[in-house]
Amino acid sequence: MEIIAGGIKTNYMTFGEGKPLIILHGWGSASDRWIKEAEIISKGHALSGAEEFKIIIPDLPGFGASDKLTMPWTVNDYVKWFEEFTKNLGIENFNLLGYSFGGALAVKISVKYPQRAQKLFLVAAAIIRKKTVPKKFFAKISKFIKLFYFLPYYSFFRKAVYKFIIKKSDYVYTEGIMKTTYLNVVSNDIFFDLPFIKVPTIIIWGDKDQSVPVENARLINEKIKKSKLIIIPGADHLLHKKLPELLAEKIVENL
Repeated sequence: MEIIAGGIKTNYMTFGEGKPLIILHGWGSASDRWIKEAEIISKGHALSGAEEFKIIIPDLPGFGASDKLTMPWTVNDYVKWFEEFTKNLGIENFNLLGYSFGGALAVKISVKYPQRAQKLFLVAAAIIRKKTVPKKFFAKISKFIKLFYFLPYYSFFRKAVYKFIIKKSDYVYTEGIMKTTYLNVVSNDIFFDLPFIKVPTIIIWGDKDQSVPVENARLINEKIKKSKLIIIPGADHLLHKKLPELLAEKIVENL
């Protein structure tokens, strides 16, 4: 399905009926990565006789089948888009799940709309930016790499530099406007917003996560007063891909 929000043609998927649970995916991802969880969550409540939920998963602007961006966005631009997206779908109150990059957006949304957000799920959320490579450093490396554009294996060289110099960064996989958008996102330290979250929050993390270490989850748990921490043993950052059934089970238990 498609809808226009923030001037962006936004693709989205829905599963089940009931109260809205909106899932915001990670950087470089799309709504189809969360189909398994959405099916289990919607069917899980129907089978158990508990309250039912309608799962809504949009392709964030610039990703999936949604329109590409025509200019760099900031976190606040995504928040404004979300406001129009829910308004155009007739959604007033909602439950919200944010994974990785989507977790940063979910925090901003929950702080801005405390009366609308009913419950917040943060799954391996990329929130703490204190140890992130500074924006200026990214820019300098990018300029340096471009000096070698004439080399036959330039693309391979570029990826190798990012792999070994800026480890675990999505920056190397971004192109064009999304590069600047990525820099805008990582320069926004969402950590300082955490104490202002008043929504009951469920934090779900894998103890083997190398992208956003489990220590971040514990710190987030400390900063959000109404929060519960669930650590999944053996799970890494891709727990939504590798353990969809278990992740869905944890979500259903806490909805």
